[in-house]
Amino acid sequence: MLTERPLLFALQGSEHYASRVAQRLGCQLARHEERDYEDGEHKCHPLESVNGREVVVFHSLYGDDRQSANDKLCRLLFFCGALKDAGARQVQAVTPYLCYGRKDRRTQPQDPTITRYVAAMIEACGVDRLVALEVHNPAAFDNAFRIPTWNVQCADLFAGHFAGFVGDAEVVSVSPDAGGTKRAEQFRQALERQLGRPVGGALMEKHRAQATFTGTLLVGEVLGKTAIIFDDLISTGETLMHAGLACQQAGATRLFAAATHGLFTGGSDLLDKPLFEHLAVSDSVPPFRLPPDCVAHRLHVLDSTALIATLLAENGAFATV
Repeated sequence: MLTERPLLFALQGSEHYASRVAQRLGCQLARHEERDYEDGEHKCHPLESVNGREVVVFHSLYGDDRQSANDKLCRLLFFCGALKDAGARQVQAVTPYLCYGRKDRRTQPQDPTITRYVAAMIEACGVDRLVALEVHNPAAFDNAFRIPTWNVQCADLFAGHFAGFVGDAEVVSVSPDAGGTKRAEQFRQALERQLGRPVGGALMEKHRAQATFTGTLLVGEVLGKTAIIFDDLISTGETLMHAGLACQQAGATRLFAAATHGLFTGGSDLLDKPLFEHLAVSDSVPPFRLPPDCVAHRLHVLDSTALIATLLAENGAFATV
């Protein structure tokens, strides 16, 4: 019977997140080496024996000022392949932010479905299980992979946060587009459990043509209520701004916004405007694109590592969290 605990590795850029998960699990990160060559190629390999061991690899696949999302994906694939070649019994990849989740279907003839291609590459490199935090399209995520996968949802995490801000006011959970309806409904139910009273729901119409947003229909009652717009990610922030303005015009008295992944590719534009009292995101992507004072005063970053640690404890050879 195997009694050794899994080895936890964190690739460059994901060490801080992974170390906090490891701390919750009562262990330390295993050692590895990453080497860059002059021509831009690289290699990664473990510095501890993985033969016969269960291994967990952390890497959040967002692009930053050091590595693009493509670079990080490539490093994850190569490292997982190296672990399997070195005899690892099982390799589990944890990607707090999984790249290419938004290109999950064809919207025109000959369009790529990149989510499926990424899944094929991950499987080809020997990954046995994949954990991701709040994927863009859970159905497409499930269908793309032939290995066990877990989509860790953050509705309860955000509900616990906002329950302390809404007071006794009537509250409504708003989906900023039709695609996020189920996500916003999960958040609505979680917030309802936290508050112990009914929470309403609303949906904003959105159509996208290239970089232009259209759609003015807001379905649901927000007049005189506190509206919380809940999405899976913030990129430029235009989707949240579009929905926020519609809620404001419809008579919402207070506005908050939340998204699991804060990419903030548009910089601090969304936070500079006074529309929302504050925004909340998880720590799957550090807010490195934002000025520190903006982060300190307008952004709340929620710790998601307990969600990951609990999942690993329930599905691996770890002690309880």
